[in-house]
Amino acid sequence: MQRVSLGGLDVARIGLGAMSMSDYYTGAGSDEEEAVRTIRRALDLGVDLIDTAEIYGPFTNEELVGKAVAGRRDDVVIATKFGLVSHAGAGPNVLDSSPANVRTAVEGSLRRLGTDRIDLYYQHRVDPATPIEETMTVLAELVQEGKVRYVGLSEAGADTIRRAHAVHPVTAVQTEYSLWSRQPAEPLLPLLRELGIGLVAYSPLGRGFLTGAIRSKGEFDPDDFRLTTPRFADGNFERNLRIVDEVEAVAADAGATPAQVALAWLLAQGDDIVPIPGTRRVARVEENTAADAVVLTPEQLVRLGALTPPAGERYSEHDLARTGL
Repeated sequence: MQRVSLGGLDVARIGLGAMSMSDYYTGAGSDEEEAVRTIRRALDLGVDLIDTAEIYGPFTNEELVGKAVAGRRDDVVIATKFGLVSHAGAGPNVLDSSPANVRTAVEGSLRRLGTDRIDLYYQHRVDPATPIEETMTVLAELVQEGKVRYVGLSEAGADTIRRAHAVHPVTAVQTEYSLWSRQPAEPLLPLLRELGIGLVAYSPLGRGFLTGAIRSKGEFDPDDFRLTTPRFADGNFERNLRIVDEVEAVAADAGATPAQVALAWLLAQGDDIVPIPGTRRVARVEENTAADAVVLTPEQLVRLGALTPPAGERYSEHDLARTGL
């Protein structure tokens, strides 16, 4: 596995998102043993950036990751997130990046992960009630205390990134980035490169859509998060299958799978970008990791660059408003 630098943090250039092992997607939480095997297999293949968050579950995903990496802590770059759980009583899905909440959150994450330090600690969503300078100040204190190694932001806009970076170096910004979600990552890239900040691309396979494995919404459980998003709505879902067809055509030409092509396209966008495809299956992590060896031709990159834009926003209006972008 080739390696890259995320704002000075050395990692393999493909990571692993653990969210779907515990929450949000069809089948989440149904097979913990397979999920643990998947994380361990990823480590065996050279993947070291494992991404989780306290809100996933809530809390159970961090516990799962902690169980999976036990005994292999030095092989792992653990990334987790705070700010979508208010520990003052309001609970999950409440924005809270106040200094007191950050300190409560980090102690819980350390305990659940079974570790004495978090390698990359993200603010999950920007909290409009707390100036970013206050949040970054407490994060800088946690770095000084050795509880956090590097600091990141998730779904933050340019102004927030600049202000945060002025208080303490931001190592990575995480946002959705894929063949069908080029906004907001691409407009942010010049700023991130100016400041020496890496980009972590979540949902690099379009929430599974770009793999070609999803052809009907009937495959989803009723509570699958994707059913709340406009791109998976009736009409848009069917129109967006055109994109999958185009990716499959390039994959056939490249002698790779659609998932590998989607990841290889991201890797070709720069050596400061790390996709974190999510899966809970060993076979899928083996497939995704093999994208490290896929090199697309200039002609294939042009074809992918000209893909039909997706129908529908990537989030509901409520969730999009919370991205800070």
